Amino acid sequence: QDVMDVEVKAQPPRVPWYERHVQPCLAELLGTALFIFVGCLAALEDSGGAGRLQPALAHGLALGVAVAVLGDI
Repeated sequence: QDVMDVEVKAQPPRVPWYERHVQPCLAELLGTALFIFVGCLAALEDSGGAGRLQPALAHGLALGVAVAVLGDI
């Protein structure tokens, strides 16, 4: 009777190695590539009067898009 009263605790599911190691690296690579690409394009497409504002806004917009798209990773 005492043996039947023992509670069994469920083990938490193990996270696959891909989600633990590869996905964060790919997200970091994609985010860095996005920042470099957008930053270089913003500096190349300087419209004269914008000065430092255009690359700053481009990087801010790229950060917002990256967080919205890759937020679940």
